[in-house]
Amino acid sequence: MPLLTGCACDFDCYFLSFNLYRHTLVERYAKEREQARLPVQIAPGKKIHISPGEHSELIKAIIEEFAPRYAPGGILIYAGDTGEKLGYFDEGLLAKLGVTVDSHGKMPDVVIYYPDRNWLLLIESVTSHGPVDGKRHEELARLFQNSSVGIVYVTAFPNRSVMARYLGVIAWETKVWVADAPSHLIHFNGERFLGPY
Repeated sequence: MPLLTGCACDFDCYFLSFNLYRHTLVERYAKEREQARLPVQIAPGKKIHISPGEHSELIKAIIEEFAPRYAPGGILIYAGDTGEKLGYFDEGLLAKLGVTVDSHGKMPDVVIYYPDRNWLLLIESVTSHGPVDGKRHEELARLFQNSSVGIVYVTAFPNRSVMARYLGVIAWETKVWVADAPSHLIHFNGERFLGPY
């Protein structure tokens, strides 16, 4: 810190000088959090930022790897963020599709509208808990019951070893996608490969 010149060296002067050269802890932490974000492409020219971490990396992979393969031209409606609980939400588009929600806490991790097929893809990102099991399937079916388009349920895992922990509880008539094998989709029964039931 430079020497104080032109004023008495009392507490107020030192305090002023200190604040000119140092940030408060709140400012430092806020800046660090902002810098620690992972940019995610949602549409040409638009970006969102989500908190760093394994869960967010999988959400990024869903948006950048899953969607172009299985919902090309899809529109991101919702991407949850564990840090802020809301990373991106296009409530207007979801409402146009017949769905209004009161609580973001019940939303799946990612919602993508696939206009070519007129489907909503409800995707759970699973790194430590939360696949589309029977209970979650019913919760999502209730939350999206007024949808004017077909619903597709998907559980996404970072790799097959994480998926293996949940195989016994994944709901039938859902899909599973594994990020480390992005060009493959696992179909849990049903007469269609990818589509609403």
